[in-house]
Amino acid sequence: MELLFTQDIGGIRQMLPRPGRVFVILDDALETLTPAFEGCNIIRIHASEGGKTMETVLRIAERLSGLGADRDSFLLGVGGGITCDLTGFTAAIYKRGVRFAFVPTTLLAQADASIGGKNGVNFQGFKNILGTIRQPEWVCICTELLRTLPLRYWREGIAEMLKTFAIYDAASYRQTLDFFAVSEPDIWLNSSVLSMLISRCTEIKMGVISRDEQECGERRLLNLGHTFAHAIEKVSGATADGRDGLLHGEAVAIGMVLAARVAEAVNLCERGLADELAGDLRSVGLPVSCELPADGLTRAIAADKKVSSDAIHLILPAAIGDVRDVMMPLTQLQSLIHSLLR
Repeated sequence: MELLFTQDIGGIRQMLPRPGRVFVILDDALETLTPAFEGCNIIRIHASEGGKTMETVLRIAERLSGLGADRDSFLLGVGGGITCDLTGFTAAIYKRGVRFAFVPTTLLAQADASIGGKNGVNFQGFKNILGTIRQPEWVCICTELLRTLPLRYWREGIAEMLKTFAIYDAASYRQTLDFFAVSEPDIWLNSSVLSMLISRCTEIKMGVISRDEQECGERRLLNLGHTFAHAIEKVSGATADGRDGLLHGEAVAIGMVLAARVAEAVNLCERGLADELAGDLRSVGLPVSCELPADGLTRAIAADKKVSSDAIHLILPAAIGDVRDVMMPLTQLQSLIHSLLR
C-alpha cells in the first residue's frame, strides 16, 4: 500500500486509472466533492453505523453490476471510516476482488481507519463481525478536506491518534496533547505539525501491519480501548453522527480509561494511570466515562470477535507507550466490569 499526501484534492485525478472504469463510493454528505471526480461513475451512500451492513454492500454491488463494472474496474472510497470499510469490503468480494483505494475525509479515517486493510461490516448490531483483510493500492491524505469537519469529529480522530501513540510513542502522545490543547481547527490546519502527527501515526500503524497483517500477534495491540468501545457503541446505540449515542472515537476514549482501570485492578500498572489518562483525554475535549449497565456491556463483550474459548485478548496499558496483550477469562473480565461500574 502506498501512502500519499496532497494539498489539493484535484491532484487525486492524476492517480486514477482510466476514469471511465473508476467507481467512486461517495458519502452523500460530501456532494460538493463530486466535481473532483468528473468522468468517474459515482455511487452515493449514506454512511452510518446502522447502514454499515451486508445490505448496503449488496446495494453497492447491484449498482456496480448495473453500471457494467468488471474485474478491471477500480473502486475509490471517498469519506470517513465507514465509507472506507464499505468500499474495501465490496472490493474484496465483487467479482472475487477488484482494485481499490481510499480518499479519507475525516481525521479518524486519515490517521487510522483507512490504514491497515481491515474492511468490515456490522452484523446483528455487533461491530465488524463480517470482514476481510485486504490492502488498498493507495490512500491519499489531503488535510484540506478537514476544513469543514465539525470540532466533535476532529476530537474523535484525536482519540484514535492518542490511542496509537499511547501504545508505541510516549513523546508523540505528549506532543499530540499539546498541539490539540487549543480547540482551534484553523490553527491546526495552518500548522505543519498536523500533517507530521498524521504521518507519524500512519507510519506506526503501517509498520505494525507489515509485521503482522493478519492480526495473529502484535497487531492486536492496536485494539487498545476497542473491546470496551465496541461494547459501549452496541449498548448505547451509537450512530456515525453521534445523534443517538457516542461517536466511535469518543467510545474509544472511554474504552482506554476502562482498560487502564482494569490494568490497575490486576496490578499491571501503577495506581493513578487511569486518572492520568482520563485527565489527558479531557484536556482535548473527549469524554472519559458514560452511564451504561454493566450487564449490557459484559454481554456485548462476550460477542466480541476477539473472544476465544471463553477468554478474550484484552489490550491493557502498563504505562503510556507500553501496552500488553492479556488473555483474560471472560468471567474475570465480567467481574471486574461489575466492580468498576457499580
